[in-house]
Amino acid sequence: MPQIEQIAATLSSQVFWLLVFFGLTFVVVGLGMVPKIMGTVELRDNQIAGDLAAAQAARDIATAEEEAWRKRENANRVAAQSVIGEAKAKAAAASSAKLAEAQTRLDSRLAEAEGAIDAARISAMAEIETVAADAARDIVARVAGAEVDPAAAQAAVKEVMAHG
Repeated sequence: MPQIEQIAATLSSQVFWLLVFFGLTFVVVGLGMVPKIMGTVELRDNQIAGDLAAAQAARDIATAEEEAWRKRENANRVAAQSVIGEAKAKAAAASSAKLAEAQTRLDSRLAEAEGAIDAARISAMAEIETVAADAARDIVARVAGAEVDPAAAQAAVKEVMAHG
């Protein structure tokens, strides 16, 4: 068989060229491409680590600024509450003063009105006494046909009004 006799001659040649191409492939890929790929991967890993560190630093700064902002807000809120409290106190004092002033004016008007009512009542009572005395004189004159002295009629009316 001629194919079997050719195996020995061609096998060694094929193994030689196989080793040459594998060696060449190893040199090109292993020594040329792999280091570049590993460098790129290492560069990318370093960039990601740097970005993560920068992000963490930015987060820490933002957290610190937020905390400072919250403290300022709380302080401002407390200050605003005290200003509101002071304004309420001032408004209450002002309204209390206005109410006291109004009450004083009302009290003086009430006193004046009571004085005017008392004067009117006294005047009305005096007029009632005068009218009652005149009416009593007229009744006595018509019923009894006698004349009554105006001072006596006035005294009789005063006595009746004092008892009743």
